[in-house]
Amino acid sequence: MSAVLAFMGYVGSGLVVVSYFAAQQRWLSQKSLAYLLANFSGAVLILASLYVDWNFPAALVELFWAAISLYGVLLYRRDRMRSGN
Repeated sequence: MSAVLAFMGYVGSGLVVVSYFAAQQRWLSQKSLAYLLANFSGAVLILASLYVDWNFPAALVELFWAAISLYGVLLYRRDRMRSGN
């Protein structure tokens, strides 16, 4: 079980780093749904991996990262509904 959770943390870290790099390269907009979902998913996976090796400061950062990304997803949905798309 701990190996699976550790792997989830690696995948989550990869998602966050790749999405950030893609935004810096202007391949993804920081307001795009793909960027927001990659960051949210990455943060959740990292949080899951912290179950094995608890680190409160890291968990706090990932909790905020996930919450802010989820907030961005909600804003994205609201804007899409307002524009009729």
